[in-house]
Amino acid sequence: MLERRRFRRLGGRDEIEVDVRVVSATNRDLRAEVNAGTFRLDLYYRLAVVRFAVPSLRERPEDIPILIEHFLREAGETAPMGEVVPPAVMAGLQRHHWPGNVRELRNYVEATVAMGETPELEAGLSQGGDPGVAAGGPSIPVNAVLDLPYKEARANVLQQFEAHYLPHILERADGNVSQASRDCAMDRSHLWDMLRKHKLR
Repeated sequence: MLERRRFRRLGGRDEIEVDVRVVSATNRDLRAEVNAGTFRLDLYYRLAVVRFAVPSLRERPEDIPILIEHFLREAGETAPMGEVVPPAVMAGLQRHHWPGNVRELRNYVEATVAMGETPELEAGLSQGGDPGVAAGGPSIPVNAVLDLPYKEARANVLQQFEAHYLPHILERADGNVSQASRDCAMDRSHLWDMLRKHKLR
């Protein structure tokens, strides 16, 4: 279908002509996989018509203030960005590794706005700490969940723990999910599920 622009439905007899454009993305080295025999060469050349690389967030720290301002507006924050994210905090954010790329940054900004933890965020990042795991990162104050039903309180706390823990173990493994699963003694497929849940993959 990619080459001839025609396909036949399963069990059908007639070929159907289509006019489509395929846009695909991957974080894998497909040339290496072709050489290793794990990706079809003909499929590679059918897909790789126009290719461009999107640099990771860690390679373009100058984009972080622009993205943060956008995410703050999306989250409904109306205060000037300089008040929500002071320069010292911004500098820490720009030094962070961001293994989860833009998704991790979006999650972090949304959590910060939702929890109203900007002062603690500043304390945690002013020395260039890790926004995913710093003691001053966004978190749920204990008193905020004490009056909730047990299951709801536990889910809220667990959600925040995972949001801190997952970027940390991913960064420690340099983005390698298999290595991260070994480091934290977790089944790789379960770790993948958690990363997708938190939009880190």
